[in-house]
Amino acid sequence: MSHTVYNFSAGPAVLPREVLLQVAEDLPDWQRTGMSVMEMSHRGPEFMSIHAQAIADLRALMNIPDDYRVLFMQGGAIAENAIVPLNLLRGGDQADYLLTGQWSAKSAKEASRYARVNVVADASRLPAPHRDGETGSFTFVPDQSQWRLSREAAYLHLCTNETIDGVEIGQAPAQGTGPHEVPADVPIVADVSSQILSREIDVTRYGCLYGGAQKNVGPSGLTLVIVREDLLGKAHPLCPSAFDYRIVADHDSMYNTPPTFAIWVAGLVFRWLRRQGGVAAIERRNVEKAALLYDYIDNSGFYENHVRPQDRSRMNVPFFLKDPSLDAHFLKGAAEVGLLQLKGHRTVGGMRASLYNAMPIEGVRTLIAYMKEFERRNG
Repeated sequence: MSHTVYNFSAGPAVLPREVLLQVAEDLPDWQRTGMSVMEMSHRGPEFMSIHAQAIADLRALMNIPDDYRVLFMQGGAIAENAIVPLNLLRGGDQADYLLTGQWSAKSAKEASRYARVNVVADASRLPAPHRDGETGSFTFVPDQSQWRLSREAAYLHLCTNETIDGVEIGQAPAQGTGPHEVPADVPIVADVSSQILSREIDVTRYGCLYGGAQKNVGPSGLTLVIVREDLLGKAHPLCPSAFDYRIVADHDSMYNTPPTFAIWVAGLVFRWLRRQGGVAAIERRNVEKAALLYDYIDNSGFYENHVRPQDRSRMNVPFFLKDPSLDAHFLKGAAEVGLLQLKGHRTVGGMRASLYNAMPIEGVRTLIAYMKEFERRNG
């Protein structure tokens, strides 16, 4: 291809080009040690310096307080769906789950193997306020006044960005003593796989944040967990030791061999992000990118997005042609001009453009130009 390629994959996703170039340069011989990062001992001074720097940079980027532990684990967010209840039920047997898309629904299903799951609200079963009350799909975040919270829950779980459905929660739920507020002593647990580092998050509003790295952080294989210290040490007796947050924290994420290559690349991404001006700066870019694409879709009679505007994801933009028989033709033409991985998730259909941190605004403008031309030819 002679044209620039833009990868809109939902994950594993695009990485910053300068990070990829640095990986390519340093891969055979890291800092003249004669070893690749993939070859060095995870307990040796070389990798320990990589590990410590990555954690320090992540703490700086997210303003993570000292009473939170940063864990580098494996298994992805899907494994965390089991690991979370095994660690955070803390002797209880009930947890609250908010369902705003397919990933939070999967989380609740897995947690039901270990806990009594109380679904506080299921957006797919509630009438969509912006689509004439239709039901059956995830297109909005239910208002907190609609939630049926349990006073016996060990924690409240939510997914801050639904990668498949394109629904995003912009801020943590309200906590307090009101009838629809999350009780102040109930920790909020969030799957932040596709939102982390894309926008500012007040870590102190959550008891635990977790996510797979393969969206905004680095290659697949690494799982990030940020957990408040007072929640550690009460894992279920049957929780595997490698997944016990207390044990992992006490061993500085070295209880078993960590995903060393993925941690190294994640650390390079953290440094890149700091050079861009940090999370606040990258959030401004992400707002601009998403606004460009949504504005075009909304003003087109040829494409549509089904998510309520205030709940739309900045990271994952599903869109649909009014005539779905043109989908294959659209995707073929997009690939021919270097716009890759635009096919929507198989359960939703249509198209999906993922606009993670490493996607430049030029990629969004090029996509919109192609969409305009496709509409001109086929509308």
